[in-house]
Amino acid sequence: MKSKKSILINATILIICLAATFYYMFRNQDLAIVWGYIENGQLGYALLGVIFVLIFIMTESVIIWYICHNLGNTPNLIRCFYYSFVGFFFSLITPSASGGQPMQLVFMKKDKIPMHTSSLALLVVTIGYKLVLVIVGAIVLIFRPKALMVYLEPVMFWMYLGMALNVIIIGGMLCLIFFPRFTKKLVMGIFNLIARIINSRRFDTYEHRIEKTADKYAENAEYFMTHKKVIFNVILLSIVQRFALFFVTYLGFACLGVDDANIITIIMLQACISMAVDMLPLPGGLGITEHLFSVVFMPICGAALITPVMVVARGLNFYTQLIICALCTLIGYFVFYSFERKKKK
Repeated sequence: MKSKKSILINATILIICLAATFYYMFRNQDLAIVWGYIENGQLGYALLGVIFVLIFIMTESVIIWYICHNLGNTPNLIRCFYYSFVGFFFSLITPSASGGQPMQLVFMKKDKIPMHTSSLALLVVTIGYKLVLVIVGAIVLIFRPKALMVYLEPVMFWMYLGMALNVIIIGGMLCLIFFPRFTKKLVMGIFNLIARIINSRRFDTYEHRIEKTADKYAENAEYFMTHKKVIFNVILLSIVQRFALFFVTYLGFACLGVDDANIITIIMLQACISMAVDMLPLPGGLGITEHLFSVVFMPICGAALITPVMVVARGLNFYTQLIICALCTLIGYFVFYSFERKKKK
């Protein structure tokens, strides 16, 4: 019942956010004119955008495989692709992307990947994923390049908020890796407190299992402290992954022939927008992303093209990603789990 209630709540939030976003995007717009611009766009750039969305998704699969391989558990790369589709699908439809990793853990457990390995692997993935945003944000906020600040000045509040939230989250995650023994004590302390409050015999059967998992987690976490090259490679792959999606926004501009679209400027501005909205409690950053997009890119696009460009760029880097991940999640579930279960019977 709780899972059904959670699904209903998330679906309601998503629908409300979608409705509000569409209203914001198309209010006071002539839809025929907007569609006319899109219809005359260059299809090749849009198709290239779809390819880069796939590169974005599948790069995470490679990172997951690489980390698990270094921790002594090498899952099938195809399954890692599936974990990424699952993760991005549930991240896109839940506030603050909160549903992605829990669902990835569920399917990794189904494939008998130990919890201490899968949880640590996904933690490192998240750190690399967010660290790219923090690095970009820090460069912009410290050096304040004029080529970017002229567009970002109206949204600096969101920039500082996004930076602060991401730094706090990354700081907490780094503590889990670099202070694993403290993490174990914290987990066991919370467990024992709950056990005293509830006073159920079931907790006695779980205590040893949780302590064993915490020890294994600590061993794996310490591995990264002595193998910094692995972390370095993960960060490099995360940079490739993130900028593949930022590049999709530029392809949206190119699709509609925006002459003033400088590739580096567009990519860096999109990176700043992503950093600003990344930790906000909205599914896929719906609404606020479109608002910041229109404010930041209006001087480049002009009033006539800002909505068509937003529709194409956002259609590629959010809605296309959502559709691809939803389809692959559904198909993969039947292929990997439903059909395999029937074969075993």
